[in-house]
Amino acid sequence: MADEITYGDFERVDIRVGTIVEASPFPEARKPAFKLVIDFGPEIGLKKSSAQITVHYTPESLVGRQVLGVVNFPPRQIGPVRSEVLTLGFEDEAGAIVLAATDKPVPNGKKLM
Repeated sequence: MADEITYGDFERVDIRVGTIVEASPFPEARKPAFKLVIDFGPEIGLKKSSAQITVHYTPESLVGRQVLGVVNFPPRQIGPVRSEVLTLGFEDEAGAIVLAATDKPVPNGKKLM
């Protein structure tokens, strides 16, 4: 378990819901990954991400899926891709990533409360 934090610490992490509008292979990545474009609504807009989620997903199965992402990290250069958001997920028993998502649709850009 991680160290305790305050509610103020939690509020500083801006986690939003968005819909994947584009997904494609990312062959230049060191580990198998996809390039994603995620729509976080009118306030934030479209953001790019690199995600190592190739075990459980295909590009076709990702388009239209809502996901959670941290939108206030600084951009990170991953090979030729500038990743602007951290797409969230959990490791399964084998260490492959399963995406974190809502169980019902919500408007893009809504903040995790």
